[in-house]
Amino acid sequence: MRRALVSVALLVLLSGFAEAGHRSKADANPKWQQLAPGVEFGLLKAGKPSPIGDSRIAVLRIDPALWDLELIGVSQSGEPAGRTAREWCEKYNLVAAINAGMFDRDGKTHTGYARFQEQVNNSRVNDYQSVAAFDPRDPKNPAPFRIFDLDAPGTTLPAILKDYASAVQNLRLIKRPNSNQWSEQNKKWSEAALGEDDAGRILFIFSRSPFSMHDLNQELLSAGIGLVAAQHLEGGPEAQLYLHLGKVEFEMFGSYETSFREDDGNSTPWPVPNVIGIRPRPPLAH
Repeated sequence: MRRALVSVALLVLLSGFAEAGHRSKADANPKWQQLAPGVEFGLLKAGKPSPIGDSRIAVLRIDPALWDLELIGVSQSGEPAGRTAREWCEKYNLVAAINAGMFDRDGKTHTGYARFQEQVNNSRVNDYQSVAAFDPRDPKNPAPFRIFDLDAPGTTLPAILKDYASAVQNLRLIKRPNSNQWSEQNKKWSEAALGEDDAGRILFIFSRSPFSMHDLNQELLSAGIGLVAAQHLEGGPEAQLYLHLGKVEFEMFGSYETSFREDDGNSTPWPVPNVIGIRPRPPLAH
């Protein structure tokens, strides 16, 4: 039933632009459907298809001037176990949610540094080179959301935290301004990723069809979506993206992961301890 929900929702969502996501050298830019002011949905068709699934890559494009990001998880809520992205949204009135990133064996701690305002999920900094920052301390900050590279000159986590109240460190996919950081490999998986485009918009990226991260990066960089930076959030059956906005609802979740679950048969989203969600800023909330 859950996979049926995904299919029906996408059919409804894509009505009116049935060819969305099919790209060629002559027309690389995807078509976007506006779901609400500041929220758009696009569907890419991979130029180099995956051997599994439909090779479509979903992108939710969000204007951070109109929508707030929120990191929520069991360490803040005090709950004993995780929830699916859909359940996190329903419990905390989020419009959409995606994985916040990989987590430790305790089932709640983010693997890199993670902070939402005054709530710190993990204070330890590891060697991951990508930090997504939001909640600027100065409301006049021209970049309400930004993905930083920790190996960029003069960029450190303490410096980022002087300007932003919330930050999430994850494994890097794309280095600013658009450099693929993964070499070719045979390992592949379903993927949930977080990106930033050249207009400073937030990109929630999801592919159930498995790709190597090198190949996925190449697909995204050649898709005409203006991607400048991206970080890996989660792979395999734990990867997921959920949205419920007006009459549009979809729930996407992964399956395939090399050396773990090498099939496309997963039919149920897995609970995860932490998600990044969006909610409208007050002018939109009414």
